Amino acid sequence: MNQSSNDKIKVIFDTDIGSDIDDAVALAYLLAQPLCDLLGITTVSGQPVERAQLASAICKTAGRDVPIIPGYEDRLNGPTRQPLVPQTSVLPNWPHDTEFGDQDAVEFMAETIHNNPNEVALLAVGPMTNVARLFSQHPETAALLKSLHMMIGRFSDDSDLPTSEWNAHCDPTAAHVIYSTAVHRHTSLGLDVTNQVVMDSTQVKEHFQHPLLKPVYEMSEVWFSAREELKFHDPLAAVTLFDDSICEYESGTSIIKRTSDRDDGETVWSPHSKGPHHVGKTVNTARFFDSYFSVFS
Repeated sequence: MNQSSNDKIKVIFDTDIGSDIDDAVALAYLLAQPLCDLLGITTVSGQPVERAQLASAICKTAGRDVPIIPGYEDRLNGPTRQPLVPQTSVLPNWPHDTEFGDQDAVEFMAETIHNNPNEVALLAVGPMTNVARLFSQHPETAALLKSLHMMIGRFSDDSDLPTSEWNAHCDPTAAHVIYSTAVHRHTSLGLDVTNQVVMDSTQVKEHFQHPLLKPVYEMSEVWFSAREELKFHDPLAAVTLFDDSICEYESGTSIIKRTSDRDDGETVWSPHSKGPHHVGKTVNTARFFDSYFSVFS
């Protein structure tokens, strides 16, 4: 869906910003993308208020007043599997809101979708708790979405990848709800493709010089203190919302497999041409990076 210059996409961004650095990288892109009409940001997983504060810091750096609503901390049927938000250590260095009112994230999503029927792309890049609650509490909203676009899952037999991708593992019950709900366009970018878009710390320092990327770069230093690479999982989901030529897709059906160990939340993929789910199968990495950084030129 390559967009024309005056054909904006209305987006709700549902994120667990503050654990992996890639959520912040995706949010900066959405704020800089002229074709993105960012209607609101909802946070999910452990310490959702602190995650909202990080989103606020990036929005304020961009000079944007975007509604930010902390969402649900625990998974649908148990405590959170992602309690910590390590990147909050940068918050003292950046202006940010500390209070976000008492609006419920799911009610915000439902109201926004009802007010913009068939126009909203729900971009979900964390555990699917908020989205599953939306579909359960407001089942009519699924049919009112323009699209559901997610970073979740693993859709190949690559033995080098975790059996259960992290977002699916962090709330497998919610992931099951997501894949059991009919949506006009239901797209997943899994580890199969997102692991292929990578920069090391030196490359990140070189490329993250735009003012809007300054707080993101500071957050990345926290990330790189424990690892050497930044994988653009969530940014790939964000960029392909505006340019779907970056990936090739396959249709089929995904179901969620439950276990009692780290494999809990495995996405079991069955391709067929008329399946309700679309998943990324290949990625043009050069085109992705060109597209991502073009909005900061």
